[in-house]
Amino acid sequence: MKRRILVYLVVVPLCLVWLLPVWTSLLVAFKNLDDYASQSFWQLPSQWNFVDNVKYAWNKAKLGTYFINSLLYGVAGAAGSIILASLASFSIVRLRPKGANLLFALIFSGTVFPFQMYLVPLYKGYQELNLYDTKLGMMLFYISICTPFATLIFRAFFSTIPNELMEAARLDGCSDLRIYLQMFMPLSLPAAAVVAVFQFTWVWNDLLFGLILTCSADTRPIMVGLAQLQGARAAANMPGLMAGAVIASIPTIALFTALRRYFIQGLALQTAGE
Repeated sequence: MKRRILVYLVVVPLCLVWLLPVWTSLLVAFKNLDDYASQSFWQLPSQWNFVDNVKYAWNKAKLGTYFINSLLYGVAGAAGSIILASLASFSIVRLRPKGANLLFALIFSGTVFPFQMYLVPLYKGYQELNLYDTKLGMMLFYISICTPFATLIFRAFFSTIPNELMEAARLDGCSDLRIYLQMFMPLSLPAAAVVAVFQFTWVWNDLLFGLILTCSADTRPIMVGLAQLQGARAAANMPGLMAGAVIASIPTIALFTALRRYFIQGLALQTAGE
């Protein structure tokens, strides 16, 4: 009983700290400019203006194009990292080539250094390769930057699969590729869900690289579009900006809702594996 009370004393304040800014943002998104200027953040709007605010954000910042771009980059980053990381992890854990641990260390080293240190080499390299301000360049970057963390997840998960399953499959005449496709990948849905949620969310929320590696509306992600609604010092239309933020939060919420069962299983398996 005391432990439960202690848990509530910790969890409830943390929930409030997280929910209050969300609730405030939602209230502002439903207000008009007059209510925003005259009311406190906590007051309910006198007139619900969410649809007009959405129209303002959608048209002013061209969120439609940015929204589609971010969906493309997020799906490419998550799917590409799942494919590459699962293949690399299967090879490292089960095929055990020479220097397997060194190979994993080299892959994972991509997450050790601050991402900001990649900016100048990336910018110059992309210009040399004609990948600057292209959707292909953005997808390749997000896939490569998402793969190291995904490899860590899949490596830990594949290590929990008994060797006997693979040996039995080989006795039945299965090739390594077939074992990977028909045995390991179906079993690794929880790990794939963890990778998909984390990596899609990271790509979707990225502002820095979307701002540096692109310069046109045809290639920029949605966070850059939201930034364009922000003025030099403050947003000219804060309700419109908050409405845009609400729109931008929908895909990540939908993805987590769709994959939450596998996501929780994946986190539980990772914890048990550790």
